[in-house]
Amino acid sequence: MAVMEWAALLLALGLFGYLFFALLHPEDF
Repeated sequence: MAVMEWAALLLALGLFGYLFFALLHPEDF
């Protein structure tokens, strides 16, 4: 099923988004 693939993709996008935000705003972390 493709559900696991979508879950992994969303998880990866969320993680990269969080890391990208942390790099842009290091004073918040």
